[in-house]
Amino acid sequence: MRDKLFSGHADYHKLKCYQKSVIIFDGTCCFCQRFFSRGDRTVDQMVQAARSGKQNIVEGVMAWNTSSETMLKLLGVARASQEELLEDYLDYLRTRNLALWDKDSKPAGKVRRLGRMPEESSGVFLDYMANRSDGTCANIMICLIHQCNFLLDQLQKKVMGKFIEEGGFREKLSVIRKNALRNHFENKKEP
Repeated sequence: MRDKLFSGHADYHKLKCYQKSVIIFDGTCCFCQRFFSRGDRTVDQMVQAARSGKQNIVEGVMAWNTSSETMLKLLGVARASQEELLEDYLDYLRTRNLALWDKDSKPAGKVRRLGRMPEESSGVFLDYMANRSDGTCANIMICLIHQCNFLLDQLQKKVMGKFIEEGGFREKLSVIRKNALRNHFENKKEP
């Protein structure tokens, strides 16, 4: 009975969108330390947006046990936080007259290839960014955010599909309760 009721739980560590959000958080912390002056308010904003993107995935997955609706809302918050962070990186490039990579450029393709590596991690990207310019690092982060947003969109579609197919927690709980009552009354009728 418990498995029928609590079927939505997943291990968020295994989700590619979560793994990508960790890289984005770590990369944003590194970017801010390297390219912003101490005390710049933008640092807090960017780090908090990156953190929110990551933490809302965690909270959403953990809430999935009891509410697909909450899961979807929190994935939406994670997506919005990533979008906010994306805008910060785009602003950084624009206000410094730095080029934004075309999505089909060779450097963007390199970031996508790094993102498909089985051992993809913060370390891989931090090493890749270590000696690169601020414009290059901002573009790398922009590529990573686009990848994460795509993955979040895919997860939202999956959760929505599962909700439509299986129903939500309240519906499952109601069915279990009705079945229990029916069994109870059927057992009482028998001599």
